[in-house]
Amino acid sequence: MSESSLKNILEAALLAAGEPLSLARLQALFGEGEDHRPGTAELKQALEALRADYEGRGIELKEVAGGFRIQVRPALAPWIGRLWEEKPPRYSRALLETLALIAYRQPITRGEIEEIRGVSVSSSIIRTLLERDWVRVVGHREVPGRPAMYGTTRAFLDYFNLRTLDELPSLAKLEALAEGETAPLPLEPEMPAATATPVAMVDEAGALAAEVEAGEAAEPAPDVLH
Repeated sequence: MSESSLKNILEAALLAAGEPLSLARLQALFGEGEDHRPGTAELKQALEALRADYEGRGIELKEVAGGFRIQVRPALAPWIGRLWEEKPPRYSRALLETLALIAYRQPITRGEIEEIRGVSVSSSIIRTLLERDWVRVVGHREVPGRPAMYGTTRAFLDYFNLRTLDELPSLAKLEALAEGETAPLPLEPEMPAATATPVAMVDEAGALAAEVEAGEAAEPAPDVLH
């Protein structure tokens, strides 16, 4: 099979899938009985060629935690977002602060979040984050009551255009990007996979930097867990 044919198959699959595809799922497109079943190295080479084809265009091939996807370049989101009449969902500052603390301090309990923020965390916030599949229960703290510990999910990484937690911007960088923002921050509307352009973490978490940094005085932040 020529590289051109392989690229066409991968491109069509990525556009049709509606979600990121891993190398294993891409390889599964080719049956065992076919004359040529590309290996991992060949798939990576074809994907890299496809990525190069998109240079300078409005779409890009992006690798996230769940695999590879074709998406609109984030810089074009203000224009492409106008295709959807529905207003993007808005989340409260309390929810975004809670999400930022889970992302940077996981695993963390609800009580620990409340101690850092200085206020209680409503059940609706935790429920929303769980329903969005941005966070999950990763265990229970071995203390009286065995409270649940929360961590982020692969869906969280995919939505925020990240491959691993290592790609989360540093708190110092977030503080520099915050620029005094205090209002609740809108999220971009979710788009079909072929035009997906998830919000960059720095766009939403920038306004949270001051609150997360404020918790540093009470408790040093541990390294991000993987």
